[in-house]
Amino acid sequence: MIRLCAFADEAGSSLQAQIDALHRNGIGLLEIRTVDSVNIGDMTLERAEEVAAILKENNLKVWSLGSPMGKVSLDEDFNFEEYLPKVEHMCKLANIFGADKIRMFSFFDAYDKKEQVFAYLKRMVEVATKYGVKLCHENEKKVYGDTLERVQELMTNVPGLKFVYDPANYIQCGEDPKVTLPALHSKMEYFHIKDTDAKTEELVPAGVGDGDIPKLIEMIEGDQVLTLEPHLAIFDGYATIDDEEMKNRFHFENNDEAFDYAVNALKGLLADQGYKEMNGGFVK
Repeated sequence: MIRLCAFADEAGSSLQAQIDALHRNGIGLLEIRTVDSVNIGDMTLERAEEVAAILKENNLKVWSLGSPMGKVSLDEDFNFEEYLPKVEHMCKLANIFGADKIRMFSFFDAYDKKEQVFAYLKRMVEVATKYGVKLCHENEKKVYGDTLERVQELMTNVPGLKFVYDPANYIQCGEDPKVTLPALHSKMEYFHIKDTDAKTEELVPAGVGDGDIPKLIEMIEGDQVLTLEPHLAIFDGYATIDDEEMKNRFHFENNDEAFDYAVNALKGLLADQGYKEMNGGFVK
């Protein structure tokens, strides 16, 4: 079975708007990133308890924390020992939400600091393991693990680290999905669904760009989760997660419309490959 998850903050900043968007589209899983304009990295444990209770009341499950962990520069001011408590806090949040995964990154300004990257990530994995949580590294432009080669280095050198595949992010780093998909697909914990045009760098609905998402779906064997992170419209909080201009080919009246369009595009690709929607997922 394939289940859908989503960064619902792309539909609305408030918790209720996110709940409504997930219910409207028949999605039961959330990759929680911001709630009421507060990033998950800044959420208190008390607020997490409140949000978790509301999500449970609405029959929604947090699949992963869409954290900014590791999206920091390894410049001369970085102190890893002072950073570790943030890692521990994120793990406590994951426990509150009943999630066993945290999406994270491998540091900016780090291309020439691979041994530091490996050492820091090993320590972070050790912390997460104590809380029963898996750290899932996302390939993101400008972090150490932004290309196929460096992601494979992380796989080799950081035992216990898991991985998320984002096709659009690979394209934005000049990588070819016809190379990255065969190399990485079977080794991924789960997938982000975001597509882009390689020539124009415009973000587009799944299947419209060069991310080879139909092939990504075709290669799935057994159970898998696909998290929608479409970026089809600028949403509240975007500036806090990406400092680059968002280029969009499609334009929508509001974020709800953009989110729904993204969901329907992915559902269309699943239907094209013989999947039927039932019991909270998609089966052949």
